[in-house]
Amino acid sequence: MGAFNVLIGVRHPQGGGVEQVLALVDTGATHSVMPASLLEGLGIRPTVQRPVRLAEGRRAMQVSGLGRFSYRGEEWTCPVVFGPEDQYLMGATALEAFALVVDPNGKELIPARHIARPF
Repeated sequence: MGAFNVLIGVRHPQGGGVEQVLALVDTGATHSVMPASLLEGLGIRPTVQRPVRLAEGRRAMQVSGLGRFSYRGEEWTCPVVFGPEDQYLMGATALEAFALVVDPNGKELIPARHIARPF
């Protein structure tokens, strides 16, 4: 899959100002990652610290909280990792919340087709 970016809004789950950011779509990342300074500036506080294995295989501790993401007129509260200053990623949990999948040919996000079973 070729890498591509999307414009998303990020804000505190309880409201407040929205920051528009250009985020790399990363289906290999479980959670989205935004700079810690951005999240702290929006009043988002860390709620969980977990051990993780990074893409290159190294183990680390990640601190995360909840942010409110907006994309194409929809908003969802999603886990977000407090990351380095240059990292803006939209991860798999946000894609699932928005019911989006990656179109690798068009390098864009498209609606997922879900199959539901009766109860």
